[in-house]
Formats: sequence, C-alpha cells, structure tokens
Amino acid sequence: MELLQLQYFVAVARLEHMTEAARSLHVTQSSLSKTIQRLEEDIGVPLFDRIGRKLRLNEFGSRFLRRAERALFELEQGKQEISDLSSPEHGTLELAVTAASALPNILREFRKKRPNIQFHVQMLTTQEMVTLLHRGEVDFCLSSPPVQGDEIECEIVCLDPILIAVPMGHRLAERTSVSLTELRDEWFVGVKKGYGTRDLVDSVCNAAGFVPNYVYEGDEPARLSALVEAEIGIAFIPSTARNSRERIKYLQIEDHELVREIALVWHKSRYITRVAVEFREVVAEYFGALSKQTI
Repeated sequence: MELLQLQYFVAVARLEHMTEAARSLHVTQSSLSKTIQRLEEDIGVPLFDRIGRKLRLNEFGSRFLRRAERALFELEQGKQEISDLSSPEHGTLELAVTAASALPNILREFRKKRPNIQFHVQMLTTQEMVTLLHRGEVDFCLSSPPVQGDEIECEIVCLDPILIAVPMGHRLAERTSVSLTELRDEWFVGVKKGYGTRDLVDSVCNAAGFVPNYVYEGDEPARLSALVEAEIGIAFIPSTARNSRERIKYLQIEDHELVREIALVWHKSRYITRVAVEFREVVAEYFGALSKQTI
C-alpha cells in the first residue's frame, strides 16, 4: 500500500466525487480512478458504492477512512515536529475561529513576540471547525460556544457579555439597558445560523417568547456594526467586538443573562510547536488583562 493511495482515497472519500477530487489533487480523473481501484484490490473489498457516475462511501470505506486519516495525521505531525526542531523561528500558525472579535488584538500582540511567524486564519461555523479539529488541520481554535469531544482539549478563556447595538437615532439610543421583550418588533442584522453567538441569541430570545426578525444574515460578523450604523437593523454584539469610533449605542440586557463563553480549543494528539505554546500564552494574557478591565 502506497502513501499516495491513502492521500487520494481520503480526498475522494471526503468529497464522494471523483471529478472534484481529481481537481483538488491536480491529477487526471483517470489516474485517480486507477489509483483507487488498485487500493481496493490491495485491501480486497470495494470502499465505495458506485451508482451510475456517483460515489458513496460504504461501510468498509467509512472504517478505512478513519484509519487512513489517522495514518496521514501522524505523518503530518512528524513533519511538523521536525520542522519545529529545525526552524523554530519560522513557520505558519494554523487557526480557526468562530469568535473573531478579539483576534486582531491577539495577533498584534503575538506578532511583537514572533515577527517571522505567518498566520493562516479561517472564519468557520462550529461544525466546520470541529471537522478541522478532528482532522488535526489547525493548531488552535477560538470558539464560542466551547467544543467538547473525543481527542479535543477545551479551555474557557473569556466570559463575554452580549449587548444590544442600536444606531444613534434609534428610539432606544438614550437608554443604557433594555429588556428582551421590548425588542420583539425590531428588525435585526446578524450572522447565519451555525455561528455560536447567533445560536445562543436565538435560544435566549425563544425562551423570552419571540423569534428575532432578521432582515440580514451573513457570515462576516465585522460587517454588522456598519449595518447598524446605516440603520438597517439592530444587532446583538459581543462586548469584545465594541468599537468606540462607531456611531452606535450599546445597551445592557436587563432580564436575561446573555453571555457567551469563548474557548481556546485544540486536538490532544496534534503536535504543539513552541510557537503554538507561545500563542496560547498570549491568548491567556490578553483575556486575563481584558477581564481585569471589566471588573
């Protein structure tokens, strides 16, 4: 069995589409198909059910996929460890976030310590982030809500109150706080379902007896403030995402505890580089200082 066969099999298994897998691997479809056929011959069973031109991972394939991903994962960790030992001052920090509001400040502080380290950051839904965690493809995730699971380590780093953001001309702009029930007829702007803050807000509003009327649902939380300023709608904004330069008034929520937990999450078996350890320390220092400011 060849390493290339495993790599090709994992790509096809994840996509369940030969053409798309060939495109992602930058190989011809015929070459990819022959490689998968040789792998199945080596193992002695078919790994996919073929219905016309469609592929579906069968029970044999599902079981083998877990093993193949684990094998490739361990090899990648070996490469990462050697790279860390040989070139500790360079490298790339792989990050995924569902809670991005504090990330720019954290990265700025980290870059002061490690100016030569590159970042690759992905803004994801919780489920997308969990998938990358299980594959061992990211060093750390900043997640809200926290993520629990096998082989996943989760550390709560911040309790972040969620506020109501209204434009300066809004009927509530002179207030300092508001009850949720007063908001039942408002228009809201927010992120899509699947993001932790959105799911938390919807749950609390449902408990208060109403469903928020979203006139905008996107996947860029940073855009919400501009939409509030433009008077498109009001928004639930985490305290860590406030910006004093915006012409927005932030109100406390009176009758419900609406607080999101931000967690630093990582795969227990992923090799933690010295750079990653330092990043974890910067995260702890940043949120520790932030909590002292809010006390």
